[in-house]
Order: sequence, then structure tokens, then C-alpha cells
Amino acid sequence: MEEELKCPVCGSLFREPIILPCSHNVCLPCARTIAVQTPESEQHLPPLLHSRGPAPPAAAAAPGAGPGAAAGSAACLDSESAAGGGGGGDHADKLSLHSETDSGYGSYTPSLKSPNGVRVLPLVPAPPGAAAAPRGAGPASSSLTCPQCHRSASLDQRGLRGFQRNRLLEAIVQRYQQGRAAAAAAAKCQLCDRSPPEPAAVLCEQCEVLYCAACQLRCHPARGPFAKHRLVPPPAHPGAPGGGADGGGGGKGAGGGRKLPTCAEHDLENYSMYCVSCRSPVCYQCLEEGKHSKHDVKALGAMWKQHKAQLSQALNGVSDKAKEAKEFLVQLKNLLQQIQENGLDYEACLVAQCDALVDALTRQKAKLLTKVTKEREHKLKVVWDQINHCTLKLRQSTGLMEYCLEVIKENDPSGFLQISDALIKRVQVSQEQWVKGALEPKVSAEFDLTLDSEPLLQSIHQLDFIQMKLPPVPLLQLEKCCTRNNSVTLAWRMPPLSHNPVEGYILELDDGDGGQFREVYVGKETLCTIDGLHFNSTYNARVKAFNSSGVGPYSKTVILQTSDVAWFTFDPSSAHRDIVLSNDNQTATCNSYDDRVVLGTAAFSKGVHYWELHVDRYDNHPDPAFGIARINVVKDMMLGKDDKAWAMYVDNNRSWFMHCNSHTNRTEGGVSKGATVGVLLDLNKHNLTFYINGQQQGPPAFENIEGVFMPALSLNRNVQVTLHTGLEVPQSVKQPKLPNN
Repeated sequence: MEEELKCPVCGSLFREPIILPCSHNVCLPCARTIAVQTPESEQHLPPLLHSRGPAPPAAAAAPGAGPGAAAGSAACLDSESAAGGGGGGDHADKLSLHSETDSGYGSYTPSLKSPNGVRVLPLVPAPPGAAAAPRGAGPASSSLTCPQCHRSASLDQRGLRGFQRNRLLEAIVQRYQQGRAAAAAAAKCQLCDRSPPEPAAVLCEQCEVLYCAACQLRCHPARGPFAKHRLVPPPAHPGAPGGGADGGGGGKGAGGGRKLPTCAEHDLENYSMYCVSCRSPVCYQCLEEGKHSKHDVKALGAMWKQHKAQLSQALNGVSDKAKEAKEFLVQLKNLLQQIQENGLDYEACLVAQCDALVDALTRQKAKLLTKVTKEREHKLKVVWDQINHCTLKLRQSTGLMEYCLEVIKENDPSGFLQISDALIKRVQVSQEQWVKGALEPKVSAEFDLTLDSEPLLQSIHQLDFIQMKLPPVPLLQLEKCCTRNNSVTLAWRMPPLSHNPVEGYILELDDGDGGQFREVYVGKETLCTIDGLHFNSTYNARVKAFNSSGVGPYSKTVILQTSDVAWFTFDPSSAHRDIVLSNDNQTATCNSYDDRVVLGTAAFSKGVHYWELHVDRYDNHPDPAFGIARINVVKDMMLGKDDKAWAMYVDNNRSWFMHCNSHTNRTEGGVSKGATVGVLLDLNKHNLTFYINGQQQGPPAFENIEGVFMPALSLNRNVQVTLHTGLEVPQSVKQPKLPNN
């Protein structure tokens, strides 16, 4: 709270605070120092552009002001000159506020920075020797610029006395000073042996102990484990500001009671009303003089209670925000600790990983050195073997050569001829031993080993941190999840502030009957539609994310209910090319005289389903066929002629059931223009029943049917049929017609 009790100009506690028109407060002595005297002809110029000429006489009274006003103005100017070196006077015709948008120069006001960090308008001293205003200059006026919002306010003939004293703030400052003094006197050392203990000099924030100077040097030296502790001045007393000071700012009267505040303009009148327009309390005489005759004036006590209630309500909101801020600060402090701990963990992990890499490189280096050693030993062995072999051959050849030379020196022809043939053969054999390549080294001095370290160097240079954590839980976007017929659409997203990489998602769905989950989608998209589900079934769905580290946890399970009844149309993509669809694919005709097949867009494998077909046109007694079929049914002949369809074909007099080109159960009663054919597919009982104009046509047509079926129809150009879906299953069925024997 102390910051709220400091003047924005001097930075000290308020002294005689006054309320500016902009609702900010400033000390009265500080207001004198920042007041500026401005000639009327230059009122709309910034102070830097004001004339350097002499200022007007300080004691000049404003037009229309009485002698008292002039004297008061002169006294005010004199005091201002003594305090701040000669500022502007208190002369003006009226009080006027100038915001930044009034003159265009409001935000250009030169300023200084106060000890409290707020820029304030400096005092512009009058030039020395200025005795009179320059010729042509208008009368001077004084203005004051708020040091906080920089709005200018002109002073009237009362000068600074025209601003109201903030008695409430003055009383709070007085109580605060008394409470702080009491708290300072009450703060005692908690480790002193003396009685009473010495006043505390410092408080250790970590130990939460108060020390006097002697105990602090003895018990809490600034070294060792205490070196990082922070010592601060003793805090204020928990009850401060408090004390027994009187609030209200008015002092005590002779009788010991609190003096009620009096009107600034009528010293003998107490405030009794509040002017809403002027936002100030007024007395009864102010109302009598008519200054507030056209203003909205209310009782002072009622407005006091109303504003107190408004302030309390606003404080509740601020209190809630302050509570959230405290919780947020606790969260941030916990975050600091977590960051510190996680940082140490990551450092240890990094050192361990790098050490593991170094160990692996050392082991690999030892393996490579072993390979080099083996290769060197192999080469040395081969060379030594070749040296020994060549030395032996060379010694043998040299001995043979010396022997042959000695034989040649002999002069005994018969003796020479006895051994010459054998000796010649030996020499030839010896020569043949030195074949091509025998005098070449078998190994090279170079090592055929090349260490490719470039990929490893690149990997080392690219070694960096990556997120190796599992992805978080995906959040299902329920507002985008929906069902349509027997299709469900699910959407999800990752939580905000999630930095873990996601490579894809896995969507799982149960079987609609409380069974096990199964994967229905794996990919990177966050929106998926699953078709071909059961009607009137409840499905549970969940999703999880995965990355290179593994699969994350599942999301919450969402429950999806498919439609009770089926809404579908004819399918143009699977229909025969002679089929013509209109009316949003609900009406079918044909361009051929031959029968052509068209299927519906829905597929059924479970439940009970009912739809109707209205005969819009029926010419020349054709035989349209109605029923169900597999998706791969033959589409260029009547429905039911192959084994992929189950149908009832009908003319204007009778009908037949047909499957695999087998006709059964002829029943009287046909169709005409305007007739309605109903198809009831009961996959719970596994049978198919037909209706004409709401009456069952024959017995149940087919039984023991299982699998996936689609609504089907075959017709030629003499028939036009319109499909009606989304119908409830008939609750009451008329008695079927007996077959015509």
C-alpha cells in the first residue's frame, strides 16, 4: 500500500494532498513547484515554445476578481517564488481542463522524471529583471499539469486553494506513519540474550529470523552456507498501518470529538449534499447561491453508501484477481523449482549419453585397431615367408652356379661329358624356378583399410536435442463430433502449449454392442468419418496419438448414437447408366425398355428398417421389382434374377417373389399409378416383407437372410418411382391377402 501513499512528484509520503481535476493526487508543496505561468496569448502553445520575454506582474488580479482574490493570488505567487524559484501565478478567469486532444500539444509537454519514476512538468522561471509583460501580450494565467496523466488544469482566482484537500488520504497517511513507527519500535531481535531484546536491524528471508547487528554478526555471518541468504530491513508490523490515530484528517476539536469537514468556499458550512455533475460534495449555501441549480444533487450520506458499495464490489473483483495472481505466483515458483530439477536431470542425462557415446567410440576404436594389427601381422608374415623362400632359392642357385663354373674350368673332356647332361638339366630346372612373378612381392606395403568417419562426424555435428517424450492426451472436440444416419464423425486436437511431436493418431471404435475396441483409422488427420455402422446403435470412440517414442494415453471416451431410422436416396454412382435420377436423387426413371437396377445409398446389416416407394407413372403394365440386393448385383436385368438380389416384381394384377431367377408365392393385387410399395427388412428375424398400399402382400417373402443389404429397385421406361425414407416401422399390420390358388 505504501506506493499508493507516495506523491508522484517527490516520491515521499503525501503532505497536504490535493485532488486534481483528473482525480489524481499531489502534495500541495509539489503543486506549487510544478505550476506554470502562461500568457493568455500563448496558452495553447507547449511550454518550450513560450516567449522568453518578461513575465506579467505577479500580483495582477484576474478580471472580475475582488481585492481579496488579488491579495490571495499575490500571496500564493510569493510563496511559489520562495519555494521553487518563481513559477506561474494563480491568475485565470476560470478553471479549464485540457486533455491531450484539446490543443494538439498535450502530449508534447516537456517533463522531468520525479524520484517516483513519473514525468512531471518543470517550473519555467521568469527571466531575470522581468517587470512587465511585452507589448501586445494578454493577461497571464497559471496552469498545472498532472504528473501522472499529463492533463493540464488552469487555476482560477483562488489558485491552488481551488483544489479540494484529500482529507481521507491525509488521515490514512497519518495512520500509516504512526503504524510504521510503532512497528519499527516493536521489531525486536529474536536471538538476543539481553532483556529487553535489542531492536532488530535485519531480517533473513530464508531463515525468517530477526537479528540485531550484534546477533547477525555472531549467528548469521555473510559467509559459508549463509552467503547466499538475503538480509532485508525489518518488515512493518502486521497491523500497520493502524495505531490509534484519528481518521478523517480534520484533527480533534476542543471537545475531543472529530471535526466535521467544512466547505472550501464557505468555512462555516459543513458538507451535506453531493453534486453528481461536478463530482464533489457541496454545502447548503452552495445550493442557495445557485451554482449547482441545474446539476444532479443527491444526499451526501446516500451517495457515500452507494459509492462504498460500488468500491466494495470492485474490490471483490480485484480480490479475486489478486487471489488468482497469488496462485499463479505459487505456480511460477513451483515451476522454477521444477525447471531447476529438470535442468539438473537433463544435464546428468546428457553427460551419461555423451559418456556412453565416448565409451562406444572407444570400444569401436579398439576393434579397428585390432583389425589393423591383424592386417599388419599378416603382411609381415607373407613378406618374411617370401624372404626366406627367395633366400633359400638364391643360395641354391648361387651354389649351382659356382659348381658349374668349376666344372667348366676342368680340361677332362670325358669326365665333363659324363656329368654335362645332368648338369645342364639341373641348370635349366633352376632357371625355370624363377618364373614370372617369383621376384615380385606378394603383398603391398599399403593397407587396404579405409575408415569412413564422415557420417559419424556429420552425426556428431548434428547431435542436438529432440523431444523424445510420448505425445499428450488428445482432446476430443465434442462440438464437431456428430452422427448422420449410420455414419459418425469425430474430431480432436492436441492440448495447447504441447510441444511434443505427433506423427499420427489411432482412432478406435467398439462394435456398437459393448464389445471390444478396434482400430478404424490410423493417420495424421484430426477429423475422421466412419460409414457403414449399424442403425439405432450406441458406439464408444476414443483416440490416442503416437510418435517415435511410442503411443500416448487414450483420450476420454465419447458416446455416439446412430439414427433410429435410415435416411437415404438412390445412389447415382452405382446405378445403371440408363437410370435417370431427379428430385435430389429420390425419383428414378429409365431410358431403356429393358429392366435396369438402381441401389440405395444405405447399407443394412442389423436392426429393422422400413421404406416406401411411390409409383408416379405406370404405363403399359410393366413389371417393376422392389427389394434388396448386394452391392455387386447385376444391374442390366430384372432385380432377383441373380443370386445377389431378393425382390418382389409386380404388374397391375398380381405379384411374385424372385431370387436366383426362381418365382414363388404368386399373390393377387398389383400396382397402378399412385400406388405405394413398402419394404420391411427385419434383420433381427432375418426376413423380408412387402406391402402394397399399407397392406401386407403375401407371406414374409424371404427368411434366413444374413449379411449386408442395400435397398434396390429395377424398372424400365414405363415406370417412375419416388423413394420415401426415414419412416417408422409399421406398428399395426393389416391381414395379408390369401394367395390365389
